[in-house]
Amino acid sequence: MMIDLNADLGEGCGNDSALMPLITSANIACGFHAGDAQTMRESVRLALAHGVAIGAHPSFPDRENFGRSAMQLPAETVYAQTLYQIGALAAIVNAEGGVLKHVKPHGMLYNQAAREPKLADAIARAVKSLDPGLLLVGLAGSELIRAGERAGLATREEVFADRGYQPDGSLVPRGEPGALIDDDNEAVSRTLEMVLNGRVKSRDGAWATVNAQTVCLHGDGAHALAFARRLRDAFEQRQIRVCAE
Repeated sequence: MMIDLNADLGEGCGNDSALMPLITSANIACGFHAGDAQTMRESVRLALAHGVAIGAHPSFPDRENFGRSAMQLPAETVYAQTLYQIGALAAIVNAEGGVLKHVKPHGMLYNQAAREPKLADAIARAVKSLDPGLLLVGLAGSELIRAGERAGLATREEVFADRGYQPDGSLVPRGEPGALIDDDNEAVSRTLEMVLNGRVKSRDGAWATVNAQTVCLHGDGAHALAFARRLRDAFEQRQIRVCAE
Protein backbone atom coordinates (compact mmCIF):
# COMPACT_ATOMS: atom_id res chain seq x y z
CA MET A 1 0.00 0.00 0.00
CA MET A 2 1.15 3.52 -0.84
CA ILE A 3 0.13 6.99 0.36
CA ASP A 4 1.23 10.51 -0.50
CA LEU A 5 1.93 12.89 2.38
CA ASN A 6 1.52 16.56 1.48
CA ALA A 7 1.93 19.88 3.25
CA ASP A 8 1.17 23.51 2.43
CA LEU A 9 4.43 25.46 2.32
CA GLY A 10 5.78 28.90 1.50
CA GLU A 11 3.24 30.42 3.90
CA GLY A 12 5.71 31.85 6.40
CA CYS A 13 5.21 29.32 9.18
CA GLY A 14 8.96 28.77 9.63
CA ASN A 15 8.86 24.96 9.56
CA ASP A 16 9.43 24.45 5.84
CA SER A 17 13.08 23.37 5.93
CA ALA A 18 12.52 20.86 8.73
CA LEU A 19 9.22 19.57 7.34
CA MET A 20 10.35 19.05 3.74
CA PRO A 21 12.32 15.80 4.35
CA LEU A 22 9.22 14.25 5.97
CA ILE A 23 6.73 14.84 3.13
CA THR A 24 6.42 13.67 -0.47
CA SER A 25 4.41 16.54 -1.99
CA ALA A 26 4.62 20.29 -1.35
CA ASN A 27 1.79 22.72 -2.10
CA ILE A 28 3.46 26.09 -2.55
CA ALA A 29 1.58 29.33 -1.85
CA CYS A 30 1.36 31.48 -4.98
CA GLY A 31 1.02 34.97 -3.51
CA PHE A 32 -2.75 35.49 -3.19
CA HIS A 33 -3.03 34.36 0.45
CA ALA A 34 0.66 34.15 1.38
CA GLY A 35 4.11 34.17 -0.16
CA ASP A 36 5.66 36.09 -3.03
CA ALA A 37 8.05 35.49 -5.90
CA GLN A 38 11.04 35.05 -3.62
CA THR A 39 9.37 32.63 -1.19
CA MET A 40 8.03 30.65 -4.16
CA ARG A 41 11.54 30.33 -5.56
CA GLU A 42 12.98 29.35 -2.18
CA SER A 43 10.27 26.73 -1.65
CA VAL A 44 10.81 25.29 -5.13
CA ARG A 45 14.55 24.99 -4.54
CA LEU A 46 13.96 23.32 -1.19
CA ALA A 47 11.52 20.82 -2.69
CA LEU A 48 13.90 19.97 -5.53
CA ALA A 49 16.75 19.43 -3.07
CA HIS A 50 14.68 16.83 -1.22
CA GLY A 51 13.04 15.17 -4.22
CA VAL A 52 9.58 16.35 -3.17
CA ALA A 53 6.82 16.71 -5.80
CA ILE A 54 5.94 20.36 -6.39
CA GLY A 55 2.39 21.66 -6.57
CA ALA A 56 0.71 25.05 -6.83
CA HIS A 57 -1.48 26.23 -3.96
CA PRO A 58 -3.72 28.97 -5.43
CA SER A 59 -6.20 30.95 -3.36
CA PHE A 60 -8.84 33.60 -3.41
CA PRO A 61 -7.20 37.09 -3.33
CA ASP A 62 -7.33 37.40 0.45
CA ARG A 63 -3.99 38.04 2.15
CA GLU A 64 -5.71 39.87 5.02
CA ASN A 65 -7.49 36.70 6.17
CA PHE A 66 -5.03 34.08 4.88
CA GLY A 67 -7.41 32.99 2.14
CA ARG A 68 -10.13 31.95 4.57
CA SER A 69 -12.82 34.47 3.60
CA ALA A 70 -15.79 33.21 1.57
CA MET A 71 -16.13 34.93 -1.80
CA GLN A 72 -18.66 34.80 -4.59
CA LEU A 73 -16.68 35.64 -7.72
CA PRO A 74 -17.63 35.08 -11.38
CA ALA A 75 -16.38 31.78 -12.75
CA GLU A 76 -14.25 33.56 -15.35
CA THR A 77 -12.57 35.60 -12.62
CA VAL A 78 -11.72 32.46 -10.67
CA TYR A 79 -10.46 30.83 -13.86
CA ALA A 80 -8.16 33.78 -14.63
CA GLN A 81 -6.89 34.13 -11.06
CA THR A 82 -6.18 30.42 -10.77
CA LEU A 83 -4.41 30.30 -14.13
CA TYR A 84 -2.34 33.35 -13.15
CA GLN A 85 -1.16 31.79 -9.89
CA ILE A 86 -0.40 28.36 -11.33
CA GLY A 87 1.41 29.93 -14.26
CA ALA A 88 3.60 32.04 -12.00
CA LEU A 89 4.75 29.05 -9.99
CA ALA A 90 5.18 26.91 -13.12
CA ALA A 91 7.54 29.54 -14.57
CA ILE A 92 9.69 29.47 -11.44
CA VAL A 93 9.69 25.68 -11.31
CA ASN A 94 10.75 25.48 -14.96
CA ALA A 95 13.49 28.06 -14.45
CA GLU A 96 14.87 25.98 -11.57
CA GLY A 97 14.93 22.84 -13.69
CA GLY A 98 11.92 21.14 -12.11
CA VAL A 99 8.46 20.04 -13.20
CA LEU A 100 5.16 21.19 -11.70
CA LYS A 101 3.19 18.08 -10.74
CA HIS A 102 -0.11 19.11 -9.18
CA VAL A 103 -2.51 21.84 -8.10
CA LYS A 104 -4.30 22.01 -4.77
CA PRO A 105 -6.48 25.05 -3.99
CA HIS A 106 -6.09 26.73 -0.61
CA GLY A 107 -8.45 27.60 2.22
CA MET A 108 -11.89 28.87 1.33
CA LEU A 109 -11.30 28.40 -2.40
CA TYR A 110 -10.71 24.71 -1.64
CA ASN A 111 -13.71 24.46 0.68
CA GLN A 112 -16.15 26.22 -1.62
CA ALA A 113 -14.94 24.21 -4.62
CA ALA A 114 -15.64 21.06 -2.63
CA ARG A 115 -19.35 22.06 -2.63
CA GLU A 116 -19.87 24.32 -5.67
CA PRO A 117 -19.72 22.66 -9.12
CA LYS A 118 -19.34 25.89 -11.12
CA LEU A 119 -16.43 27.07 -9.00
CA ALA A 120 -14.85 23.61 -9.16
CA ASP A 121 -15.22 23.55 -12.95
CA ALA A 122 -13.51 26.95 -13.26
CA ILE A 123 -10.51 25.68 -11.28
CA ALA A 124 -10.31 22.44 -13.24
CA ARG A 125 -10.50 24.35 -16.52
CA ALA A 126 -7.61 26.61 -15.46
CA VAL A 127 -5.49 23.60 -14.53
CA LYS A 128 -6.22 21.90 -17.84
CA SER A 129 -5.53 25.08 -19.81
CA LEU A 130 -2.05 25.36 -18.35
CA ASP A 131 -1.13 21.68 -18.48
CA PRO A 132 -3.59 18.77 -18.90
CA GLY A 133 -0.96 16.50 -17.35
CA LEU A 134 -1.24 18.15 -13.94
CA LEU A 135 -2.91 16.36 -11.05
CA LEU A 136 -5.84 18.11 -9.40
CA VAL A 137 -5.91 17.56 -5.64
CA GLY A 138 -9.18 17.98 -3.76
CA LEU A 139 -11.19 16.80 -0.79
CA ALA A 140 -12.05 13.13 -1.15
CA GLY A 141 -15.46 12.65 -2.75
CA SER A 142 -15.93 16.38 -3.40
CA GLU A 143 -17.21 18.45 -6.32
CA LEU A 144 -13.61 19.43 -7.09
CA ILE A 145 -12.69 15.81 -7.71
CA ARG A 146 -15.75 15.39 -9.93
CA ALA A 147 -14.86 18.58 -11.83
CA GLY A 148 -11.37 17.25 -12.46
CA GLU A 149 -12.80 14.03 -13.80
CA ARG A 150 -15.19 15.94 -16.08
CA ALA A 151 -12.24 17.92 -17.43
CA GLY A 152 -10.27 14.76 -18.12
CA LEU A 153 -7.66 15.48 -15.46
CA ALA A 154 -6.04 12.93 -13.21
CA THR A 155 -7.18 13.59 -9.65
CA ARG A 156 -5.90 12.80 -6.18
CA GLU A 157 -8.37 12.55 -3.30
CA GLU A 158 -7.21 14.14 -0.06
CA VAL A 159 -7.89 13.47 3.60
CA PHE A 160 -6.78 15.49 6.62
CA ALA A 161 -4.86 14.12 9.57
CA ASP A 162 -5.93 16.86 11.97
CA ARG A 163 -9.42 17.90 10.87
CA GLY A 164 -12.85 16.80 12.01
CA TYR A 165 -15.33 15.33 9.54
CA GLN A 166 -19.08 15.50 9.04
CA PRO A 167 -21.21 12.43 8.16
CA ASP A 168 -21.21 13.30 4.45
CA GLY A 169 -17.39 13.30 4.31
CA SER A 170 -17.03 17.10 4.33
CA LEU A 171 -14.84 18.90 6.84
CA VAL A 172 -16.22 20.48 9.99
CA PRO A 173 -15.89 24.25 9.34
CA ARG A 174 -13.09 26.00 11.22
CA GLY A 175 -14.36 27.67 14.35
CA GLU A 176 -17.00 25.03 15.04
CA PRO A 177 -16.61 22.39 17.79
CA GLY A 178 -14.69 19.38 16.54
CA ALA A 179 -13.07 21.19 13.60
CA LEU A 180 -9.52 20.47 14.73
CA ILE A 181 -8.04 17.29 16.19
CA ASP A 182 -5.55 18.41 18.83
CA ASP A 183 -4.62 15.02 20.27
CA ASP A 184 -1.75 13.46 18.28
CA ASN A 185 -2.69 9.89 19.22
CA GLU A 186 -6.21 10.41 17.95
CA ALA A 187 -4.98 12.09 14.77
CA VAL A 188 -2.62 9.21 13.96
CA SER A 189 -5.32 6.63 14.69
CA ARG A 190 -7.86 8.45 12.51
CA THR A 191 -5.37 8.80 9.67
CA LEU A 192 -4.56 5.09 9.69
CA GLU A 193 -8.28 4.28 9.69
CA MET A 194 -8.77 6.48 6.62
CA VAL A 195 -5.78 5.05 4.75
CA LEU A 196 -6.29 1.38 5.64
CA ASN A 197 -10.07 1.15 5.82
CA GLY A 198 -11.39 4.11 3.83
CA ARG A 199 -13.48 5.57 6.61
CA VAL A 200 -13.39 8.20 9.34
CA LYS A 201 -15.56 8.70 12.41
CA SER A 202 -17.55 11.91 11.97
CA ARG A 203 -18.34 14.51 14.59
CA ASP A 204 -21.64 12.82 15.47
CA GLY A 205 -20.07 9.36 15.76
CA ALA A 206 -21.19 7.96 12.40
CA TRP A 207 -18.66 6.55 9.93
CA ALA A 208 -18.03 8.62 6.79
CA THR A 209 -16.53 6.96 3.72
CA VAL A 210 -13.36 8.51 2.28
CA ASN A 211 -10.90 7.56 -0.45
CA ALA A 212 -7.50 8.43 0.99
CA GLN A 213 -4.93 8.93 -1.76
CA THR A 214 -3.00 11.76 -0.11
CA VAL A 215 -2.86 12.95 3.49
CA CYS A 216 -2.53 16.64 4.30
CA LEU A 217 -0.24 17.52 7.17
CA HIS A 218 -0.57 21.12 8.35
CA GLY A 219 2.92 22.49 8.86
CA ASP A 220 1.87 25.40 11.04
CA GLY A 221 0.64 23.38 14.00
CA ALA A 222 2.34 23.60 17.38
CA HIS A 223 3.73 20.07 17.10
CA ALA A 224 3.86 19.74 13.30
CA LEU A 225 7.33 18.22 13.06
CA ALA A 226 6.88 15.74 15.90
CA PHE A 227 3.50 14.72 14.51
CA ALA A 228 4.92 14.29 11.01
CA ARG A 229 7.57 11.93 12.37
CA ARG A 230 4.98 9.97 14.33
CA LEU A 231 2.81 9.63 11.25
CA ARG A 232 5.74 8.45 9.14
CA ASP A 233 6.65 5.89 11.83
CA ALA A 234 3.06 4.66 11.97
CA PHE A 235 3.00 4.18 8.20
CA GLU A 236 6.33 2.34 8.26
CA GLN A 237 5.17 -0.02 11.02
CA ARG A 238 2.20 -1.01 8.85
CA GLN A 239 4.30 -1.28 5.69
CA ILE A 240 2.57 1.67 4.04
CA ARG A 241 5.02 3.22 1.61
CA VAL A 242 5.01 7.03 1.51
CA CYS A 243 5.55 8.35 -2.01
CA ALA A 244 4.14 10.90 -4.45
CA GLU A 245 3.71 8.60 -7.45
